[in-house]
Amino acid sequence: MAVMRSLTQRNVFWSLFAALAVALALSGSVDRLSEANADASFKRALVTFAVSRALNGAISVAQGTELALEPAGVGVILSLGQILDPVNDLVERFSTVMLVATSSLGLQNLLLEITSSWGFDLALCVVAMLVVVTAWMPVARLQSVTPLLRRFLLVVVFVRFAIPLLIIASSLVFDVYLEAEQTAAVEALEGVQTNIEKLNEEPPDVPSPNQSMMERFSVMLDQAVQTVDVRDQMGRLQAQVTEASEHIINLIVIFLLQTVLLPVGFVWLFVQLLKGIAQRLTGQSRP
Repeated sequence: MAVMRSLTQRNVFWSLFAALAVALALSGSVDRLSEANADASFKRALVTFAVSRALNGAISVAQGTELALEPAGVGVILSLGQILDPVNDLVERFSTVMLVATSSLGLQNLLLEITSSWGFDLALCVVAMLVVVTAWMPVARLQSVTPLLRRFLLVVVFVRFAIPLLIIASSLVFDVYLEAEQTAAVEALEGVQTNIEKLNEEPPDVPSPNQSMMERFSVMLDQAVQTVDVRDQMGRLQAQVTEASEHIINLIVIFLLQTVLLPVGFVWLFVQLLKGIAQRLTGQSRP
């Protein structure tokens, strides 16, 4: 009697499991949510990649730039390259990481499109129907293939839902813990880029030989003020560059976490969950 009750409970579970899997696949609710999250993640990665490339370009231009100022006839040379050298290699590596992260998110979008196609839904429906039929039809030959069909159902469920679920889970972790830090870091890098371009595009005023003594004195005074202002801007830029290095490292960690570590972790958890279901409900114990 206890054995029959246990078998009935297993049959009920597998029937409900198969029906739920088919309902989720045909409704498309999981697919729509994962598609929205995947598109948002891909756009964020593209924006960040564009910022990294723009910053890299601004640094490359500025590294060969020297600001030559002559306040009161005294030459002062300020080199942007000396300030930007420490962060230049880090920005180049960051651009490479962002290219890999963007490619990973693009691959997730492609796999999501493939696994949500009608072919996988059809395969899931057929296997689910066979699992339900073999669970409730008292035919000895059908009962012998029941464990195999149930394992095959778990494999199909994994292939069908692994990508959508890992995208949803990774996006949830990003929205809760990482989004604010990523936004702040990107804004900080944009600010550094703007300051570099501003310093690179503002040549100092040069007095003309045709100007009067008062006009030349006025230009020299403006140059002295400009030198102080440029020195102040470069001092702030140096502080921003130091802070930008921290933001770049944070962004590298964020995107590696979102595109590599979290997906691998969630796939592993999904596999362990399905293995646990198979071992517990097919009458096998864990090794």
